[in-house]
Amino acid sequence: MSKFLYMGVNVSFAEKNIWIYGVLAVVIPAVYAVIVLGQVGSTPVEEIEYVIPLITAIAAAIVLAIIGNIIVAIASPKGAGINDERDRGISRTGELVGYYSLSAGVLVALGLVMAEAPHFWVAQTIYAAFILSAILSTIIKIVAYRRAA
Repeated sequence: MSKFLYMGVNVSFAEKNIWIYGVLAVVIPAVYAVIVLGQVGSTPVEEIEYVIPLITAIAAAIVLAIIGNIIVAIASPKGAGINDERDRGISRTGELVGYYSLSAGVLVALGLVMAEAPHFWVAQTIYAAFILSAILSTIIKIVAYRRAA
């Protein structure tokens, strides 16, 4: 394990990747929101071009997460790919919380579909559910790692 931000805190390979995932789960949607949701007040939602920015945001998150994982693996090769029981338990708990929040968000999107809301709002709701899921699961995992440290 290496020192994280020179705080004298040991951080596992899995936790480093969770931090990367968490930062990406906040930064990329924030940029997307500025670009796309910033148009809501001035442009009818039917005219907002959101598909390409949405696909770009999703692809960027995936690619940047992979690059971040590779960088972490190169920087600390001894810990790469090694997960102990604690890592698996923390991951399981965080993913469970993410699953529940994603499920709730998808139910909201389903309600929008049934109400025949514009596709724009359905897509934004689904994306927001994914983002909420990512952020909540990341917070749960980081808190669990810090309490166990």
